Amino acid sequence: MKVRGFRIELGEIEAVLREHPALRDAVVLAREDVPGDKRLVGYVVAADTPPTTGELRSFLQQKLPDYMVPGVFVFLEALPLTPNGKVDRRALPVPDMARPELESVFVAPESGVEKTLAEIWRAVLGLERVGIHDNFFDLGGHSLLLAKVHSQFQAAFGREVAMIDLFRYPTISALAKYLNNAPEEDSLKESANRAERRRSAMQQQQLRMQSIAERRTALRRG
Repeated sequence: MKVRGFRIELGEIEAVLREHPALRDAVVLAREDVPGDKRLVGYVVAADTPPTTGELRSFLQQKLPDYMVPGVFVFLEALPLTPNGKVDRRALPVPDMARPELESVFVAPESGVEKTLAEIWRAVLGLERVGIHDNFFDLGGHSLLLAKVHSQFQAAFGREVAMIDLFRYPTISALAKYLNNAPEEDSLKESANRAERRRSAMQQQQLRMQSIAERRTALRRG
């Protein structure tokens, strides 16, 4: 099958994953839970202490090209089986929105720039939270999703940034520092103010949508 233009052999990825000493079994699916965003998801069963997502990605990157490394890993107690004893791939769960287990400790965003970047990342990656030291690609990101980040970034900050810089600074902390130090006509303070205004507008929009939904629910019940 093809994923993001590359021909993928799921069985090959599964075979390499099963070589990891901390895993007992593994299955890989190509899922398209969000229309237009097909991604590889690895379902793994740990032999004892579960490895981190970063450890699994590093292990696979030593043996496979990047486009064959799953962006998301789901840890299971056991793989679901059919009555015939085969893996029931249809019963494998949809990945949740939780932040994956990474080697980096979670640190919440603080500045206006960091908070706006974090909201963009959460929306694009479909995660509930991201830390400022989390690597975009360890969170399941890839080049197509980074293009979405690039588009939303320019709308939020109103300034140009090269795609290559998003690759060079794959954490919120590193990117925010780069933005703060980059020679731009606008001052750091103004950039932070714009980011904060954008973040506030996004929150107000969410509150309005929630209020509309609640009124509709009340009308239906009435």
